[in-house]
Amino acid sequence: MESGTRPVKGTRKMIANMTPVLQPGVFVFCAMLNRDDTGHAMSKAKAMFIEDEGLSLILPKSDADALGLTYDQKMRQITLMVFSSVSGVGLTAAVAKALAKERISANIVAATHHDHIFVPSKHADTAIRTLRALQEQARAEER
Repeated sequence: MESGTRPVKGTRKMIANMTPVLQPGVFVFCAMLNRDDTGHAMSKAKAMFIEDEGLSLILPKSDADALGLTYDQKMRQITLMVFSSVSGVGLTAAVAKALAKERISANIVAATHHDHIFVPSKHADTAIRTLRALQEQARAEER
């Protein structure tokens, strides 16, 4: 699907066009504290963030296992295929609220072109159904 060249703003329009896609693979959130293999782990990372406590990485589970890293939860990645504006308001709130109603935790990572929702692996199918229903509701409201 084309993400478009112009970011979408309006809340309803972003939700109506979000098209959630479950990505292949299982991911984990790991902390890299005082390790010699940080550079190697960073090269495998899907995303990273420097926190006061150290470097946090989102890694494919297989890479985290190979590096001997610990993690709490196996996650699946859902990409919202709308090119949402970084100044757009309401998309992540609507997604988080819909998933919270289903008691699904969501770790949302915003990137330049898309938002990515990491949900526990065991809830991935329910999360996709929930987000597609949210999208359909927004589309119906646009008509």
